[in-house]
Amino acid sequence: MDLPFLRLRPDAELPRPQHPGDAGLDLRAAEGVTVGPGERAMVPTGVAVEIPDGHAGLVLPRSGLAARRGLTLANAPGLIDAGYRGEVIVAVVNLDREEPVVIEPGDRIAQLVVVPVTSVRPRWAEVLSATRRGDGGFGSTGIS
Repeated sequence: MDLPFLRLRPDAELPRPQHPGDAGLDLRAAEGVTVGPGERAMVPTGVAVEIPDGHAGLVLPRSGLAARRGLTLANAPGLIDAGYRGEVIVAVVNLDREEPVVIEPGDRIAQLVVVPVTSVRPRWAEVLSATRRGDGGFGSTGIS
């Protein structure tokens, strides 16, 4: 599938996978940002995208940034709906308690994965069907 991007800044790079067969397209910072310990920041990418109808764009963290530098996404995954045409902005958070994370223009900061979505029609019900799990929530399936 073709995925159209609009360049919003002259130096913006076209998102692309790092390796053939990768699911994620690397999103790059369009501006330099320093994210202090425990702080959040909104990082523009300089691009807008046209997600096709029947699909959604999921903005996911880069595992290496999270593991090595403590930088992840404040709203992982971020969601880009098919009708959105504004700039892709990545909400990052620095989980390191001591070191700031310096983001330079052009740094890979997140990845975009496009997935199909099913159209649903919400409706009220008198009861929901029974399952083995029932209403067991957080931790209900055990610790390990």
